[in-house]
Amino acid sequence: MSPARKPAPTLDVERDLARTGARYVAGMDEVGRGALAGPASVGVVVMDMARWVPGGEAGSSPSSSASESSTGSGVPVSEPWHGVRDSKALSAARRTALAPTIASWAAGSAVGHAQPAEIDAVGINAALHLAGLRALGAVRAAGTPVDALVLDGSYNWLDVAPVLGQDEDPVELPPLVRTLVRADALCVSVAAASILAKVERDALMAQLAHEHPEYGWDGNKGYGSASHRDALQRFGVTPQHRRSWNLGV
Repeated sequence: MSPARKPAPTLDVERDLARTGARYVAGMDEVGRGALAGPASVGVVVMDMARWVPGGEAGSSPSSSASESSTGSGVPVSEPWHGVRDSKALSAARRTALAPTIASWAAGSAVGHAQPAEIDAVGINAALHLAGLRALGAVRAAGTPVDALVLDGSYNWLDVAPVLGQDEDPVELPPLVRTLVRADALCVSVAAASILAKVERDALMAQLAHEHPEYGWDGNKGYGSASHRDALQRFGVTPQHRRSWNLGV
């Protein structure tokens, strides 16, 4: 008997936030937290909930595009995010196919990165804070506001005190940030953010693999596989390794 298929993520959490008055609701997720090499990456996907909340219950009246995707009651005719899941539940090919479709229904999206030297300097949580702010700054620079945000997990690393990147333009956090365990499996916006972050970081690791082919980063994506750890013993560390981590060398 095949295992039961996990339910698809929904807009339940995003709609709850929209009913508090938040029109632009974002989902955020990270990838690369536990890797030995490469950046920590954070994806963000913003949804204009005026398009997806029945009856225009979001922070302002429904946009004109709502009539193109909804019935007269404001209920969507179809779900353009069909197939979106937590990135860990999808094959690499499926993630790559889904990533470009997200722009067709998201109000904005971006991926921010914190580099290995930054992770070494401030630790992983502060580095995720930096990457998350960079992603938020990118969507805002493109003209998309963020009124509320759903962050995967139980810990709000976006609220970590900034200790690096002081030369960067300050980025304000959304008025409302909600943490939620398994948000990447439960929330459409967070699942989509996880896909974008995973696809972009995997592509970066494939590029870095050309510079350092000994470590197999095109396959292990910088994580601590046996072959990666063996290569560390044989060839030592590179500038892409997190030297503050237990690399075994």
